[in-house]
Amino acid sequence: MYKFLYSLFYSFIGDTVEQEEMKRQAAEKAVQYIEDGMVIGLGTGSTVEFAIKKIGEMVKGGLKIEGIPTSLKTKRLAAELKIPLLELDDRIEIDVTIDGADEVDSNLNLIKGGGGALTREKIIAYHSKKVIIIVDETKIVKGLGCDSFLPVEVTKFGWSATKKAIESLGCTGELRKIMDEAFITDNQNYIIDCDFGKIADPEALEKEINNIPGVLENGLFIGLADEVIVGSKQGMMTLERQDIVQ
Repeated sequence: MYKFLYSLFYSFIGDTVEQEEMKRQAAEKAVQYIEDGMVIGLGTGSTVEFAIKKIGEMVKGGLKIEGIPTSLKTKRLAAELKIPLLELDDRIEIDVTIDGADEVDSNLNLIKGGGGALTREKIIAYHSKKVIIIVDETKIVKGLGCDSFLPVEVTKFGWSATKKAIESLGCTGELRKIMDEAFITDNQNYIIDCDFGKIADPEALEKEINNIPGVLENGLFIGLADEVIVGSKQGMMTLERQDIVQ
């Protein structure tokens, strides 16, 4: 419960000026991968907004790309910036996706979904040739679940029973609410924020949760990130999947 309250508190007060600068630096590094003619997956969240705004500037300057948004919020922002948009069904293969994360571990596995777009984010990531994650240094953790809850998107029908089934895997869950009203995803579902503590086997847990009827998707992103760009007080750091020793 404390993780949920902590995250909710910081979602209202926002990040420090220092964190904002680290996010901006990571975002500006990530957009350097974009080339003319690419189809770009546009993630969701405060960090990615820096990248989307930069892409908007690049498009205004003549860059020819098309974007596929992972949420309605991102779609609105991209449209305001006059970034040409596609739907995933229009173009199955995406050249590069730029997205954020709530936590990143040493294997470049992620927890995502703080913004509520985890299902669409995971679909877009899966269909991308390259996935670049941009974060500030506070998102790097020794183990997934140490600092953040794990979001799970569930159907409205039977959500309480689904929550109980998820909790049987060893967590406590809270229905996500905004101003005392249940948070509704772009897919018209609910989110259960789950506190598992440090997750010993993220890959196994991802599968266990998704096997529960009523679960649409969960926020464990295993093996999807190719590169993580970290903004820190000491400067930029890039972590690549190819450098991980198994």
